[in-house]
Amino acid sequence: MLFSPVIPRVWRICGALFAGTGTIMGALIAHMPDARFGVGGRAMAHGAMEMQMWHALALLALGLTATPKPTRLLAIGGCGLLLGTVLFCGGVYYTAFSGHHAAHIAPTGGSILILSWLCLALGWALRA
Repeated sequence: MLFSPVIPRVWRICGALFAGTGTIMGALIAHMPDARFGVGGRAMAHGAMEMQMWHALALLALGLTATPKPTRLLAIGGCGLLLGTVLFCGGVYYTAFSGHHAAHIAPTGGSILILSWLCLALGWALRA
């Protein structure tokens, strides 16, 4: 079965890992010399870290409040938050630190995040 009761546990674990690594990224961003960033990279990395932390909290809340077997829309939305956060933040971090754009990685991740939030909204709206 594709959507199992394990999914909310995965959301909680990944949310905690995102929060932990987001804290590490925040410290690095605050203390690394400017030479380690691409042009405008510190601000860009800070934005990615904020996005990561917000989605960490969202995954934790989703994992703590989900029923043992979430509906298909809620499962797709939550898993999309996970994938979209990795792609979006990873792409922005790469660009911030290297100065090279990561092709379509960040926009793809951002699009997945938007669609995931829409799936969650619809899933909650249709929930009996």
